[in-house]
Amino acid sequence: MRFWQALKGFWGHDPGLSIVLVALLLFAFVLPPVIAPGEELLDAALTLLLLAGMAILPVAAAVRALLMTTALAAVAVRVWPGAGAGASAFAGLVSFGLMAVVVLFQTFRGGPVSIHRVRGAIAAYLLLGFTWAAAYALVEALAPGSFATARPESTHDRSWLYFSFVTLTTVGYGDITPVHRAARSLAMLEALTGQLYPAILIARLVTLYSQEPGERGAGGGA
Repeated sequence: MRFWQALKGFWGHDPGLSIVLVALLLFAFVLPPVIAPGEELLDAALTLLLLAGMAILPVAAAVRALLMTTALAAVAVRVWPGAGAGASAFAGLVSFGLMAVVVLFQTFRGGPVSIHRVRGAIAAYLLLGFTWAAAYALVEALAPGSFATARPESTHDRSWLYFSFVTLTTVGYGDITPVHRAARSLAMLEALTGQLYPAILIARLVTLYSQEPGERGAGGGA
């Protein structure tokens, strides 16, 4: 019970958003080139934080229960050895999408804007990249050949994450190309989001933060 209360308290203070950002950066960019972080570890951490975040959302109890049940079912599918590629991709789509919702809610909830909330908006931006990566994997699982690749080896989870962030940032290297209509639509939508999200939401938070000198001087506490 104390552990659960501590997790809920994690979301109740702005510094938790900075911790989420650091964790995402580690799992997405820092650790993979050095070691292979276990998917089970990521799923466990994501599940605990996701459930705790949903527990404090200001929604009806029935809606909260439905969201928490959905999150648990999605993680169960992801860790089930017998789950197919399509089921695992859909479960990842649900998990990361719900986590992005929780982070966005905590970032834009009432109260003064701290530097931690700016970092929370960046964390949500990264979670959008994870979510789209799962969406691409789902499209490929449902319609094999939806993506053409210049490299001989087949695509895998890291490939989708790579393609997702390349698309989100509109870099577009071209080594992985969407050829199916659904894949192209997703890529266009992600590229548009990648342009509008920083320009509107993150820029707005930075502006509000710059108008909170007391909060900035205090180090961006909760």
